[in-house]
Amino acid sequence: MDSAPRTYTGISIQVSLSGYSFKVYPSDGLRPRSWQGPESLFTTPEFQRRYDKVDIALLTPKVCLVPEVFFDPQTARGALSEVCPLQEGDFVETIGLPSLASVLVFSNSIGENLSKVLAQTVLPVSGEPVRVLPEMYYLLTQLDSIQDYNKIVASWAGEWLHLVIAQGKSLRLANVFRAPDFTTAQYFLFLCLKQLQLNPEVSTVCFRTPLDSEAGMSLYRYFKGVVQL
Repeated sequence: MDSAPRTYTGISIQVSLSGYSFKVYPSDGLRPRSWQGPESLFTTPEFQRRYDKVDIALLTPKVCLVPEVFFDPQTARGALSEVCPLQEGDFVETIGLPSLASVLVFSNSIGENLSKVLAQTVLPVSGEPVRVLPEMYYLLTQLDSIQDYNKIVASWAGEWLHLVIAQGKSLRLANVFRAPDFTTAQYFLFLCLKQLQLNPEVSTVCFRTPLDSEAGMSLYRYFKGVVQL
């Protein structure tokens, strides 16, 4: 008797200065679990197994997007330093985004070690630790999976709002805003929509980070829909 085919599994983890959130698929569906403190890392049973796919995103505000035609690896650090302050020891990395004909320049040097520990703890079936990438990378790569013409994707945690807005195939905005509370995060969200002349009443906003019931209801008052990715 043939055994049943093995189910493809994956885990997506988001890390901020205040802790981490994760979802296991397909079992968790589209809803990420609430934020947890680093003290629970080694007692989380989901971190003791291996997965077909492991994504670890760090909510670093140190990011900038450079068109491929203007990108020079030798000046990547200088490009990033023009949009956010860098310390002398900050390590600068890059990753390509072919679908946007751009390169994301970033630094994961934000004074945390949790993402590194998770990368060594939560492993794919190959046993090789995955690369920790910025949350902005996952927001940008999420655009192709959104069917709406107005594409609004965001994450909020650790006092930062990460926001990407596109219309059709045109990227209109990819930025990070300091937002110590959700009211401030909403302010920047609506400010950007107003500047881009997008109507929230006919748009759906998608969040990768967990939303509590209060934040979700607040967004529902203004948007056509609120989706957790």
